[in-house]
Amino acid sequence: MDITPALVKELRERTGAGMMDCKKALVEAKADIDLAADLLRKAGAAKADKKAGRVAAEGRVVVRSEGGRHVLIEVNSETDFVAKDDNFRAFVERIAGIVLAQRPASVEDLMRLTLDGRTVEDLRLELVTKVGENISVRRFEVIESSGNVGTYVHGARIGVLVELEGGTPDLARDLAMQVASLAPRYTSNDEVPKDVLDKEREIILAQTAEEKKPPEILAKMVDGKLRKFIDDITLTGQVFIKDDKKRVRDLLAAQKARAKTFRRYEVGEGIEKKSADFVAEVMAQAKQSR
Repeated sequence: MDITPALVKELRERTGAGMMDCKKALVEAKADIDLAADLLRKAGAAKADKKAGRVAAEGRVVVRSEGGRHVLIEVNSETDFVAKDDNFRAFVERIAGIVLAQRPASVEDLMRLTLDGRTVEDLRLELVTKVGENISVRRFEVIESSGNVGTYVHGARIGVLVELEGGTPDLARDLAMQVASLAPRYTSNDEVPKDVLDKEREIILAQTAEEKKPPEILAKMVDGKLRKFIDDITLTGQVFIKDDKKRVRDLLAAQKARAKTFRRYEVGEGIEKKSADFVAEVMAQAKQSR
């Protein structure tokens, strides 16, 4: 059984695994490269299972567009170091392309899609083996529109899609930057849920309870504060980031446009990150080595 350097190199290029792992797999598979590749995939799956419980709250957000289809996707890694790795970046771009082309209904469906005979889950496992971290394809959004869709990515950590009815590409782009910067929760005031308004009104009433003013004045104060709250949390109500004398609704009205919807992803939002105590980790390792 001759395990040549060329055979090891071919398996390494095919799987992305380390040189020693490739050689070991080829020895076990008795130089059968297909069987060795399967063994490495299984080994990668085992490693991924061990890493699956580790928090992946770093990563990248990518926006891809083609024709009238626009994709926003977030893929997570455990560290910012891996998020900047070329292998990870290529994986995210590749997955975004698959979503753009095939439009799966969910992340679960996406992971089952095949590319060159391998599923997206196979590609993820290969990347886990290569970079040594838990990798998670967290979420994606697809907007198909014949209108103006503005896209914006800030530092690969914040990604935005904004869909307009009417308007111009420049306006859509400006509003995508607006959403990235000020993170509105809703598109317009008619989207704000009643329970959110009721809760805020309750807070404002508590804040103004000690005011020594006539009831009608207090009522106007409450209404004014509530209107400001609604403006702050809605895209159309916010002050425009490029001109603080205008609100987004003024820009839309001037161009006879309407903001239909937006999607905003920020890497790791909503994921509880584990704070690392590196001093404690080093001390623990030192005690184990005694």
